[in-house]
Amino acid sequence: MFFVKGQRKKKKNQMENRGQKRTETADELPADKRACSSLEFRPSSSNSSSIQTHLNSPNSTPGADIGTSSSASASSRSDGEHEKEEDSAYGSCDSEEADQQPRHHILRDYQRRRSSSDHGKLNNILSNLNEEGDGGSGQLAALTELCEVLSFCNEDSLSSLMADSLSPILVKLAKNESNANIMLLAIRGITYLCDVFPRSSGFLVRHDAVPALCERLLAIEYVDVAEQCLQALEKISRDQPLACLQAGAIMAVLNFVDFFSVSVQRVALSTVVNICKKLPSECPAPFVEAVPKLCDLLQHEDQQLVESVATCLIKISERMCQSSELLEELCKHELINQVTRLVNLNSRTTVSQPIYNGLIGLLVKLSSGSFVAFRSLYELNITSTLKDVLSTYDLSHRMSSPHLVDGNCNQVHEVLKLLNELLPTSAGDQVNQVVLDKQSFLADHPDLLQKFGMDILPTLVQVVNSGANICVCYGCLSVISKLVFLSKSDILVELFKTANIPSFLAGVFTRKDHHLLMLALQIAEMILQKLAEVYLNSFIKEGVFFAIDALLMPEKCSQAMLPVFSGIQPSFDSSRKSSAREVQRCLCYAFDTMSSSSVPPCKLDKDTVCNLAKYIKSNYFAAELLESEKGMTDILQNLRTFSAALSNLINMPVVDDTPVQHEEKFYSILNQIMLKLNGREPVSTFEFIESGIVKSLMHYLSNGLYLRDNVEFNGIYDHLLVLGKRCEVFAKLFLSYSDIPVEDLPLSVLIQKLQSALSSLENFPVIPSYGFKQRNSFATVPNGRCVMYPCFRVRFVRGEGETCLSDFPEDVLTVDPFSSSDAIEGYLWPKIFTKRTENGESDAEALEQMESPPILLPPNANSSQGESSGFIDSMSTDLPGTQEDEANLSQFASEQVHFREANSGETMSLDEIDIGSAVQERQFPTGSTTEMKTLCSASSNNDIEDSSPRLLLYLEGHQLRRTLTLYQVILQQLLNSENEFIQWAKLWSQVYTITYKKAVESKQDDLQEHTYLEWKSSILHKIIAYKQYMAFFSSMFACKLASDLDKSSPTYDILFLLKSLEAINKCSFHLMSCERTRAFAEGRIDNLDNLKVTVHSVPQNEFVSSRLTEKLEQQMRDTFTLYTGGMPSWCNELIASCPFLFSFDARCKYFRLAAFGPRRAQLPAMSRNSGASNDRQPIAGGLPRKKFLVWRDRVLDSATRMMDLHARHKGLLEVEYNEEVGTGLGPTLEFYTLVSHEFQKSGLGMWREDHSLFITSKTLPVADSGILRNPFGLFPRPLSPTSDSYNGVQFSEVLKKFVLLGQIVARAIQDGRVLDIPFSKAFYKLILGQVNLANLEDYIEHVVDATIHSGIVRQVEAFKSGFNQVFAIKHLCIFTEEELERLLCGECDFWAFNEVLEHIKFDHGYTASSPPIINLLEIIQEFDYAQRRAFLQFVTGAPRLPPGGLASLNPKLTIVRKHSSNCADTELPSVMTCANYLKLPPYSSKERMKEKLLYAITEGQGSFHLS
Repeated sequence: MFFVKGQRKKKKNQMENRGQKRTETADELPADKRACSSLEFRPSSSNSSSIQTHLNSPNSTPGADIGTSSSASASSRSDGEHEKEEDSAYGSCDSEEADQQPRHHILRDYQRRRSSSDHGKLNNILSNLNEEGDGGSGQLAALTELCEVLSFCNEDSLSSLMADSLSPILVKLAKNESNANIMLLAIRGITYLCDVFPRSSGFLVRHDAVPALCERLLAIEYVDVAEQCLQALEKISRDQPLACLQAGAIMAVLNFVDFFSVSVQRVALSTVVNICKKLPSECPAPFVEAVPKLCDLLQHEDQQLVESVATCLIKISERMCQSSELLEELCKHELINQVTRLVNLNSRTTVSQPIYNGLIGLLVKLSSGSFVAFRSLYELNITSTLKDVLSTYDLSHRMSSPHLVDGNCNQVHEVLKLLNELLPTSAGDQVNQVVLDKQSFLADHPDLLQKFGMDILPTLVQVVNSGANICVCYGCLSVISKLVFLSKSDILVELFKTANIPSFLAGVFTRKDHHLLMLALQIAEMILQKLAEVYLNSFIKEGVFFAIDALLMPEKCSQAMLPVFSGIQPSFDSSRKSSAREVQRCLCYAFDTMSSSSVPPCKLDKDTVCNLAKYIKSNYFAAELLESEKGMTDILQNLRTFSAALSNLINMPVVDDTPVQHEEKFYSILNQIMLKLNGREPVSTFEFIESGIVKSLMHYLSNGLYLRDNVEFNGIYDHLLVLGKRCEVFAKLFLSYSDIPVEDLPLSVLIQKLQSALSSLENFPVIPSYGFKQRNSFATVPNGRCVMYPCFRVRFVRGEGETCLSDFPEDVLTVDPFSSSDAIEGYLWPKIFTKRTENGESDAEALEQMESPPILLPPNANSSQGESSGFIDSMSTDLPGTQEDEANLSQFASEQVHFREANSGETMSLDEIDIGSAVQERQFPTGSTTEMKTLCSASSNNDIEDSSPRLLLYLEGHQLRRTLTLYQVILQQLLNSENEFIQWAKLWSQVYTITYKKAVESKQDDLQEHTYLEWKSSILHKIIAYKQYMAFFSSMFACKLASDLDKSSPTYDILFLLKSLEAINKCSFHLMSCERTRAFAEGRIDNLDNLKVTVHSVPQNEFVSSRLTEKLEQQMRDTFTLYTGGMPSWCNELIASCPFLFSFDARCKYFRLAAFGPRRAQLPAMSRNSGASNDRQPIAGGLPRKKFLVWRDRVLDSATRMMDLHARHKGLLEVEYNEEVGTGLGPTLEFYTLVSHEFQKSGLGMWREDHSLFITSKTLPVADSGILRNPFGLFPRPLSPTSDSYNGVQFSEVLKKFVLLGQIVARAIQDGRVLDIPFSKAFYKLILGQVNLANLEDYIEHVVDATIHSGIVRQVEAFKSGFNQVFAIKHLCIFTEEELERLLCGECDFWAFNEVLEHIKFDHGYTASSPPIINLLEIIQEFDYAQRRAFLQFVTGAPRLPPGGLASLNPKLTIVRKHSSNCADTELPSVMTCANYLKLPPYSSKERMKEKLLYAITEGQGSFHLS
């Protein structure tokens, strides 16, 4: 009985929501996206009480008020008590599997009985509907019962025969104008019938249901009947759109649409959308007449309604684009104006991205075939809007995709199509009257064409220079080519003032695709034809002439110049014709508006590019320019002279008595170079690169060491001496100016030149994941398991002359593309090793049993080691597939750590993995450092080198690097080929041959280390004065910039010089001080006042490459590539070797991806918004939350217990306080703040207190009292290695606290929390491993040893060990100490008040101009530092803002009016910290507001209760 009652209730809900059966469920859609229910339309007639029962819609739950972190409803707490016990699992639910089986059987039996019962009822209803007596009361009762039965039953309850029988009767009754109730219920029956049995729409159409419904809509007598008609037509139009069109349903539903509510209007437009999606190509009259009404509806304020109207118009335009007359007809109804308004980025009505793209496509079609539309778009200044779209759109820097070439609806592609249509040329368009009219219009209105160019040309140049994919570049160049073609000479001169076109063209010539080269040549030819006397010299200066000559004779070109000049000819892939399924359309047709079912051939043949290059060379460049000397500008010749002089001076031996003169010569040459670079006549990027200045500067700064693979130790003292002096000279020249702006410093100028050169030369690819079609594959190598992506087919062959190894017994194997060389070696070695025993028998079998493939990360790593499984830790929840596939991919995640380890190629050791548990259980030694040394080696040595390889693997003659995956190696070979297209099908289908040889063991490293130790001991006394340079230069030469960069590449020179300059800039004060001191010691200065050093360092952001940052950002957005470890090698290697090239924000994203995986990549923003989410719902991409109970009077004890239990927990940790109702983000942030303050208490024995102040101000919260405030930040107190305690503090307890501190710091970073703990810069350097004894002078060696080495080594290593339990600390090495402090503690500044209004939301009675808001902002500005911190903690739960400041606060700080029944002046402000939500009463005066606010932020701290 209980079950039946539940079913009845369920059926009642089904009836009430019948109108939504075939759409998404309401819970799956936002409120404004939910399908309309038929129950929203209630009859308005007073005599329809019998019907009203079935019209009542279910009561909707009113929207709950914003939740607060300081309150929790009783129902939620009783419904499922969250974790009161720290070790209980959060979010668990009771299993009901035992009850499911019998319930399924009961439900099945019930439905069977129900279907049989429904069939009998329908037969009775059918007979009753045919009886026309009793004034229709019998039919009314039958219709009522029919609607009830149809609400309960499903498709199995109805047969086609029954639906066919009901259809004519319902249509007949729907025409019964004498009885409104019968008519209404009949139409509702039609609606329900279509819902239950969709095939019944065909029967209804056959019996003329659509004309009957349209008739009711064209002559509305009853609103409820009309609304029900709209519901019925919407159902029928889904399956019978053509019948609805032919019956005039479009105009019927639109005729009186303005009189209905918005929800009903949405239903009406859904009908029109259903019809327009299936419009016939012939007979457009039925839908053309609806265009005026649709154009009017585009002005509606409802987004959903506007999107439906836009969809209709887009579909109508697709059917009319073949006829210019019909397109002209469309333009008569203000369509162009309305669409232009919608695509404007400042439009009040916003539409979804697909609709937005479709609207731009609509303008493309109209502009293509209609002169009226073409003219209107110019008059409406459409180019201004399109410029904004291109400027703000997230451009793709990927390699070109064949799928993109096939005309997708990408926004940028649609914009470029429209721009191409707005520039009609006979060459690209079919010559017809419309094209001629367009050209005539532009000829008569040159001002409009110039406005077009001024808006668009600089933006297009920026798009191409940003590294956009080949298809976008082609579209941009096509527009520029047409613009140059249509513009007269005087207009071109003005246009080219906005962009350096010669430099731009020189950059385009670095591309490999012949389509791009052809367009660049055409643009160059037209410019020379119209403005040869103006731009000929510029073409020479910027390298355009050089590039054109290089296309014809690559052997003449310098190896220092752009990649295309190294002999890369335009590629013509003959296989492209046979791969039509992959490359569906050539670039020649990428921006054509006319679609074609066939695959047209390429318009360019093999000789087209060369022929045009020959024509330009012979007609516009004089013969004498071909001579190398005359073909160079004066600046280039001068720079080459300086470069040669610098190189000669470097190679000149230094006589013992003339080192000063030698340095002066260096200084003189460098000074002349900088005067030329910063002179009146600008130096082009081409001249700068081709001059050889970069290579000469690098030879000078590195003394020739930077091109060596391994810097030798022999004679290192001489190298250090020379390098140190040269860096001092360099710093003196580039940074010692005090009377010029920083941006004009010589170093700034040089950096700008290097950045321009880098943008022109680098070709680091961004690899998309569309080449990985998700499919199940079996990878035999290395581990024999299923994967969710394709595998490589590989044949392993023994190298020629290899005698120690046997042939591989199998033919072609499938290899996991993300296998490392180590993994492949581990699979091959047991099968090919042929060492013989004394008995002559092969022991390969025994070896195979003894040696197994190296496991890069043990399966239990996640449970025993703090470091996450990286980017694949959440694959099972984020990618579709079977459970088996997910398990396999998770196994893959556990085995491979390419993303995190790609820079070093290292593997995780068992010692590393067991750090966490070992540290937690260890009692730290006090009298001896033996155990501590073990801990140090375990916690700090995260980068354990792999053992020497046993095999050397070769692919096509190139040795496989151990740090790269097989996929990265193969991909790099493709990128080095002549074609910019990657044919993915061929990538996975072809068979690759890998050759193996036995590696030869080398003792060179050991010998070198021994030699170094002997050398060091013999001349130690000589090098003390230059110890500070050792770490500086060793770090400079130690790391590999990028594996795919050849050291002869000019890009390598630029990157290395930027790396050197960044290091010099950081150490500028030290270098200048050393130079001054040395000058005084040598007698070159005798005035001690001259020892004062003034240094203006270049801002760090000048070293950031916007181009590389954008590329990294784009690559990180490709989630599948991140999950599978398919990132290009340059991403990992460059960010490790040259982190300064990337913005802080980009490195933060990379760090989170590398350390925690994609699911946590956006965690800071998401976690700060987690307070408003349901406690039982997972957040942040499926990450679970673990709640933990803490006590305010035992914060450190609570923190210790929390870390003991959950340090390795991968979900988010949140806290609630004992006997307080608050929970969520606010209490959690406050907890981290309280813990931060506890660690700063005096008496813990953790920190030096010689420069500390004790803060006990009453203006601060109680928890802040008695904390240490050191002006230099907190630094560990040295501990004696020979004693156990100091002033009653046991050293073992201090070390435990450092372990806990490391855990807390790591956990805060992982969860995106802000700490309020001011570590000193020196401590951050220790954390990052940047300080050691070799950096210090010998005479203070013993004093400093106790301070930064032996006295604190145990504390630092304890901190690191605790940190490593959460995640590996090595991931932080891409940050500087200042950036690490920002990452951990947020922003020091409160906020910039000139930007405050942009980042605060005012609501519920307040605006930015409200008097209370103005008073509040003035009060905050008057606050001192401590009061601002207290205010921020009161509102957000933390006294500091997250990285990025107020703009990064998520949710945005919201200030609303607090309403109360009492006088506002008696109220206190209240907050919801989870939502950063301040409720501020409208106080009568500023003074009263300040009084109440100060009281709230001082006395209201320390608890979370109802606000």
